[in-house]
Amino acid sequence: MRNEDSATDPTRIALGGLWLASLGVLIYSFTFPATVFGLEGLDPYLIGIGRSAAASALAAVALLAVRARPPRRDQWLGLAVVCAGVIFGFPVLTTLALDHGASSAHSAVVIGLLPAATAVLAVLRAGERPSRAFWLASAAGAACVTGFALVRGAGQVSAADLLLFAALLAAAAGYAEGARLARAMPGWRVISWALVLAAPITVPVTVWLLATTDPQWTGRAALGFGYVTAFSAYLGFFAWYEGLARAGIARASQVQLAQPLLTLVWSGIFLNELIDATTAVAAVGVLVCVALTQRTRVRRTQDDSRAVAESDDVTASRLSRSSAWPTN
Repeated sequence: MRNEDSATDPTRIALGGLWLASLGVLIYSFTFPATVFGLEGLDPYLIGIGRSAAASALAAVALLAVRARPPRRDQWLGLAVVCAGVIFGFPVLTTLALDHGASSAHSAVVIGLLPAATAVLAVLRAGERPSRAFWLASAAGAACVTGFALVRGAGQVSAADLLLFAALLAAAAGYAEGARLARAMPGWRVISWALVLAAPITVPVTVWLLATTDPQWTGRAALGFGYVTAFSAYLGFFAWYEGLARAGIARASQVQLAQPLLTLVWSGIFLNELIDATTAVAAVGVLVCVALTQRTRVRRTQDDSRAVAESDDVTASRLSRSSAWPTN
């Protein structure tokens, strides 16, 4: 890989990864308001499982269109972790939390713990070694979120908060494993294969839920379900996994600390939720922390660095050909 070639410059690749991760965060920031729309007429399990079932059809079409080769045998276990985390765990648990009375704004701030959890799993699964300053900034962001949840719960953690905490752990596992896989295959293929792998479960369950839960397809419910299907469950991962793979999982994941602030804005605009001073201060606190994490260093182990260098060669080749997603 030649440093003089701008397409293969590691700094340029990492910066591009941060922009892609930011695009993914922007897409995800609408998820909670869209889910609230869907809950106006749909069962929470139908939203949580049904969005992945519908997205699996989009994934199958994309994979067939490019005649994508199946993943290697050693990659299927990682795809199963992605399924458990971001196809079943996070969507179902967050939808249940919202159905249990958690507001979109409150949920968004609690989920602000997700970047810290993802960074921990990046150390365990992807061989990344963030600096002490990184961990201090991440811990500060986590403290802001935990303090917010306790203050809003009058010193107690509610059932909805427990569901949200479980959801963020599931998502962190799915993010870290998916980003690790995205070093060897394009990010869009990671989520596509994961959705297809889950389809034998999600599709029959969705058909059963459609038949037994009496869904009311109002305009807002259909709009919300359509968004979480096309964007939250599928297209958002195109940018998110690619961004994590290029910029580094621990570092790029901290961009998601900005997601609560964005969701607060959308919740106020689309749901007329009151954004009080406590919520705003917590959101600004985690936003400051994300800025600090981006000024710190994340080191990779020697073996992992070699794997990433090979992945960067593949990425640079795709960039130099200016190929558009999806690619095979």
